[in-house]
Amino acid sequence: MRPEYYLLLSALLFTIGAVGVLVRRNAVVVFMCIELMLNAVNLTLVTFSRISGDLDGQVMALFVMVVAACEVVVGLAIITAIFRTRQSSSVDDANLLKY
Repeated sequence: MRPEYYLLLSALLFTIGAVGVLVRRNAVVVFMCIELMLNAVNLTLVTFSRISGDLDGQVMALFVMVVAACEVVVGLAIITAIFRTRQSSSVDDANLLKY
C-alpha cells in the first residue's frame, strides 16, 4: 500500500475527532474524540517514519501514547469528580468545581 493512503486515513480520523470535540457536550465522548485525534497523529508519525526509514517517528509515537495514557487518568478523575457533584458528565458543568 502507498503511504498516501495512511495519511488520508489519518487526516480523516483527525477530522472526525476534531468535529466530535467541537460538537459533543458529553465529557466521556469528548475524551474519546481526543484519543481518536492522538491516534491519528500516531498514524502520521509512524507513516513518516516508515517513509524516511528511521525510527524517530516511532519514538515520538511512543511518547504520544504515554501522554495519552496520562491524559486519560487525569481526565477520568476530573469527570468522576464532576459526576459526583452534579450527577452529570456534561462539559458545561466543568466550571462548577470551583469553590
